[in-house]
Amino acid sequence: MVLQAQEGLLTTSSVVRVLVATAVPAERDAVAGAFPAPPREVRLPGVTLHRSGGYDLLAAGVGPALAAASTATALTAAALEGTPYALVVSAGIAGGFQPDAPVGSLVVADDITVADLGADTADGFVPVTALGFGTVSHRPPESLVRDVVAATGGRAGTVLTVSTVTGTAARAAELRARHPHALAEAMEGFGVAEAAAAHGVPVLELRAVSNPVGPRDRAAWRIGDALAALTEAFGKLAPVLEGWNRHDRTH
Repeated sequence: MVLQAQEGLLTTSSVVRVLVATAVPAERDAVAGAFPAPPREVRLPGVTLHRSGGYDLLAAGVGPALAAASTATALTAAALEGTPYALVVSAGIAGGFQPDAPVGSLVVADDITVADLGADTADGFVPVTALGFGTVSHRPPESLVRDVVAATGGRAGTVLTVSTVTGTAARAAELRARHPHALAEAMEGFGVAEAAAAHGVPVLELRAVSNPVGPRDRAAWRIGDALAALTEAFGKLAPVLEGWNRHDRTH
């Protein structure tokens, strides 16, 4: 794979393909801002990709179910074409757990965990794995996380996937108590990771923090700043992915 970063922009000439799944078009377009030219649209049954070199950008939808379905559609199409993806990246903005992930900072998931899949009991929350089903966590390749953190200045930690966004201090405290290494909360990462795992493709999650996790104070949100941070982060990824491609992807 030949990837180059020039003046904060990604340039690619690669047969190795990367799928970047965001929730909404604004996040997808923020990622596209790291490329020197506008991506071209590629329409598939069920999804539309924005392609630039070896990168396919996908606005996969809000929530883990739609994100998983859209990502799986893109992965299946690539596999059937004989050009499978080497990496799937879940990317976007997120709420950050304070004070460890302040607004405007970047979080790189070393653990992608679904926080509300299970049973709510009188004795507390029981994850689905304790009920004897499924999984609740996917771990991105350690070497890739380490290199992305070094390149972007982000911080590694758990990114929680929720189906209901946290809107109270009590809920934020509960989640942090159950997941002490959590830095951010979003709604798609685990769904994207489940689809990637089904295809045997490594996954990464990057989140730029737009607001604190807790009471919903829209006046304090900094969505524009977070989207700009996402563009900046992707502008630094090309040499990281080039180097990581020579590593064992399972470590």
